Amino acid sequence: MAREYKIEDYRNFGIMAHIDAGKTTTTERVLYYTGKSHKIGEVHDGAATMDWMEQEQERGITITSAATTTFWKGRDGKMRRFNIIDTPGHVDFTIEVERSLRVLDGAIALLDANAGVEPQTETVWRQADKYRVPRMIFCNKMDKIGADFYRSVEMIGSRLGAQAVVMQLPIGAETEFKGVVDLVEMNALVWRDETLGAAWDVVEIPADLQARAEEYREKMIEAAVEMDETALENYLEGKMPSNDEIRSLIRKGTIAVKFFPMFCGSAFKNKGVQPLLDAVVEYLPSPADVPAIKGVDAKTDAEIERHAVDDEPLSMLAFKIMNDPFVGSLTFARIYSGKLSKGISVDNTVKGKKERIGRMLQMHANSRADVEEAFAGDIVALAGLKDTTTGDTLCDPLHPVILERMEFPDPVIQIAIEPKTKNDQEKMGLALHRLAAEDPSFRVKTDEESGQTIISGMGELHLDIIVDRMRREFKVEANVGAPQVAYRETITRKHEQDYTHKKQTGGTGQFARVKVLFEPNSESEDFVFESKIVGGAVPKEYIPGVEKGIQSVMGAGPFAGFPMIGVRATLIDGAYHDVDSSVLAFEIASRACFREAAPKLGVQLLEPIMKVEVVTPEDYVGSVIGDLNGRRGQIQGQEARGVAVVINAMVPLANMFKYVDNLRSMSQGRAAYTMQFDHYEPVPTAVAQEVQKKYA
Repeated sequence: MAREYKIEDYRNFGIMAHIDAGKTTTTERVLYYTGKSHKIGEVHDGAATMDWMEQEQERGITITSAATTTFWKGRDGKMRRFNIIDTPGHVDFTIEVERSLRVLDGAIALLDANAGVEPQTETVWRQADKYRVPRMIFCNKMDKIGADFYRSVEMIGSRLGAQAVVMQLPIGAETEFKGVVDLVEMNALVWRDETLGAAWDVVEIPADLQARAEEYREKMIEAAVEMDETALENYLEGKMPSNDEIRSLIRKGTIAVKFFPMFCGSAFKNKGVQPLLDAVVEYLPSPADVPAIKGVDAKTDAEIERHAVDDEPLSMLAFKIMNDPFVGSLTFARIYSGKLSKGISVDNTVKGKKERIGRMLQMHANSRADVEEAFAGDIVALAGLKDTTTGDTLCDPLHPVILERMEFPDPVIQIAIEPKTKNDQEKMGLALHRLAAEDPSFRVKTDEESGQTIISGMGELHLDIIVDRMRREFKVEANVGAPQVAYRETITRKHEQDYTHKKQTGGTGQFARVKVLFEPNSESEDFVFESKIVGGAVPKEYIPGVEKGIQSVMGAGPFAGFPMIGVRATLIDGAYHDVDSSVLAFEIASRACFREAAPKLGVQLLEPIMKVEVVTPEDYVGSVIGDLNGRRGQIQGQEARGVAVVINAMVPLANMFKYVDNLRSMSQGRAAYTMQFDHYEPVPTAVAQEVQKKYA
């Protein structure tokens, strides 16, 4: 089976947005117009095709990034293959967003025309900057009361520090929104309401918009010609680029992440979707347009590149694992180079295991087609892989490569969980294990002292959804404890400690002496160990034992048993015995050395501080600020956004539990908030003593 579409005709992209900017609706319309969905699903009634997990349908927010393949005929009459990766917009799921951005070549950033750039938009935008993802902007919901396209353009500059190149102007707004002005062709597209957005008329630009259209067209051309010296010289001499040249220069600037073409419409009212799809073809990159992915040779650690061509060795990245009720575990992978055939064996270079490729599926949001072969640029779902988890590389065994690992944040909240019936204990263990393989920001552990199962994640909503999925997908009912904060401990003073470990019991004894300087590590939260031993006071082979010993006590600090961060330990002296010394003896000595030093190190309890943003109608500003102050919050500032007020604050996570219910009752359900982990900060003494009583 040969490749059906050239790699230049592929577009792997995602739609990224704030909650409620209309992402699912936009994706639905895209699937409808590209011929994959016959009935348009509405989020309002919980039936959107992309939101295929039951819970997403209930909550009306997209949680897992399903990958969908669909097709679109561009303006030039050629068919293109779109792989659309749906990304969640809720802050508890930023891990999903990072993971999908990693495998995309481009993205459409959606804005709500009424709200402009919202807090989660900024978060997702920064993540896309990190991976240098080319983006277009679609200003959605132009039919909404308060929609303001030009304010959104201004906010992209002021909030995101990005240059939007306006490609379309809206004709009318709110209930009067009728269509768009195309600034490249300099004509107007007006949709026919009775055709559900399937048809539109190309007409002349309305007279009242003519001057504005000329002004914005000039700005667009100025941005475009910056991308090519000859075009710039011609423009300065008064020669205008042709429409095709404008498109090609805008494409160049978009792929180089110099600027972001901006479009507008209303997905819900079916206006502006088809020109947006044409723009995906015209401005977003194919896999061949983006830089080759870098990795390291699994044997030699030398840096190597893999290009998006079929005759290079196979390399692909597993970016998502899902449990499918019909097929079992599905691993979504992006093929970066080479081709993949059913039945072959591949290496998982991160785990050092082999995997056999059994069933290979091309996914639509919730239906699927079996495929025998897949090629560079494809996104496939693989059934039945045994050892592969998110972020692993799968590749040709003769050319082993490790593509960049993804970095996953540490969880900030944990809860104890137990099955309602004893019989479900094993089932719960299996369910949690499966869910943890799917989502690296979710962790499971057993508390050694209490024997309880502890689950931890990125926020309350994150863990709610995990417990909920256990009930639905694995039929395990569970009781959940009160959420616990992931406190940390650190040291505030430096101290040198000398410790000798001696044990004589007939036969070989144990002997090790260590002198260690413990001090705060101001540069990072990591534990840093170094040895400054000279003249062999401690032989080289015993030094790893010293590091291991100190590292092992970092897991449970002396104050209340929480993990230690920000500690630097330097081995400065020691002594050994020819017969009685061993790695183990030095491990025991260094553990005891830290315990003896601890009371002199000024150990301090730290708590996670969350960056909280509340968007509320003006009437409730006083109550919201008063309430945040009462939660030990520090107000960072407030600003008007449309008719609402945005309040920014730093608040300890310990005081944010069940905040959503309080906020709802305070504002009659009209205020919303987002929060994400920002940093660790020392806990006030009185609070620290309470925590110590509870946990130590």
